[in-house]
Amino acid sequence: MVRRKDKGSSLAASGVTVAFGGFKALTDVTMTITPGAVHGLIGPNGAGKTTMVNTLTGFQAPTTGTVTLGDSNVGTLPPHEMRRAGVARTFQAGRLFPGLDVLDNLAVTGVGLGHSRSTSEAEALRLLDWMGVPHLAEQPAAGLPYTDERRVGIARALMFAPDFLLLDEPAAGMSEAEAADLASLIKRVAEELGTGVLLIEHNVGLVLSVSHHVYVLDAGQIIEEGDVDAILSSQAVRDAYLGSDQEAA
Repeated sequence: MVRRKDKGSSLAASGVTVAFGGFKALTDVTMTITPGAVHGLIGPNGAGKTTMVNTLTGFQAPTTGTVTLGDSNVGTLPPHEMRRAGVARTFQAGRLFPGLDVLDNLAVTGVGLGHSRSTSEAEALRLLDWMGVPHLAEQPAAGLPYTDERRVGIARALMFAPDFLLLDEPAAGMSEAEAADLASLIKRVAEELGTGVLLIEHNVGLVLSVSHHVYVLDAGQIIEEGDVDAILSSQAVRDAYLGSDQEAA
């Protein structure tokens, strides 16, 4: 589980538009997530970030444009088939099964992916140990501290090392120290598992600290993309997201 995978295909959106009636949540969005790298997605509230995650993971079909996994068009696949194809995600809410302990919450995912219960439990224990939280295995999901709930949500998404992991606001409500621990974990996911990560966050500092490439959405459109230096030096980003009166440092 902790071995780095060989680099493979990318997960990509090309010219994606998502319309709800007359409202366009996304307009002609193009982005690529590559294996073994962390990609950031930032933007103000209502920019379309969660809609983008939904579109890349099968929860929302694009109105126009394509979502591809390698050479395959996967824009119409449902979420469970996207997960089996190697595309996993977390949610802003933990969505854990409160009546189960942490081990069973992870094992359920493995069983859903077609593995036996024993194989799934063994994978869950290895994963929790790799993340440095083996003590959580027998803890009830109900009543977990907030940060641990977030960790378990990420662990569940990482069951059987997906090719791509999309994290929707994983640091929401975390302290600075907790966010730093999360940053370390995200880097390890990319470097040690070879998983391509898309990090959607309001914590811009966190995104910039871990990302190889950053996309900036505003009003459903990509207004900037590039490495950290490009984002920090962009006047469009400061105007639309950080505020035109803030220093880019």
